[in-house]
Amino acid sequence: MLQRIQSIYLLLASLVIFALFLFPLVHNVYVDGVPSTIKITGIFQDVNGAQTHTQTFITLIAATAVVAILPLILIFLYKNRKQQVMLCYGYILVVFGYSFWMAQTVKSFTGGAELTTNNFGIGMLLSSISVVLMIFAAKAIQRDEKLVKSADRLR
Repeated sequence: MLQRIQSIYLLLASLVIFALFLFPLVHNVYVDGVPSTIKITGIFQDVNGAQTHTQTFITLIAATAVVAILPLILIFLYKNRKQQVMLCYGYILVVFGYSFWMAQTVKSFTGGAELTTNNFGIGMLLSSISVVLMIFAAKAIQRDEKLVKSADRLR
């Protein structure tokens, strides 16, 4: 059923990952001696007081789009709840791998620069929020499955 709470959780998990396109991962960090902001789309450096897009992360952009679309696909697998739960947990593993890759990309472009909590942007937290929403969705799907089984016993 599409009108269940797990559909809301899955939609929110997808929107949170799509929000990575808007928010920076790291800001006010020096890359090659120039103050820079690192986003999913690439590196933006301050050149003559203006933000200039200097490098593009094409594979990271594609991976972000795929990771963001997966929860939307899971919404429409509502007829097979066991498969939907397994794919939710699989998605959580994918997000962990994606987050690691994202962190390694940031680390490789910042070089030996020390990153502090002042440098981290909202984008670094969004994948964790997506994981929490997916756990909520998986639990809601399991509750649905339990409810359907108990209703079948009564028939």
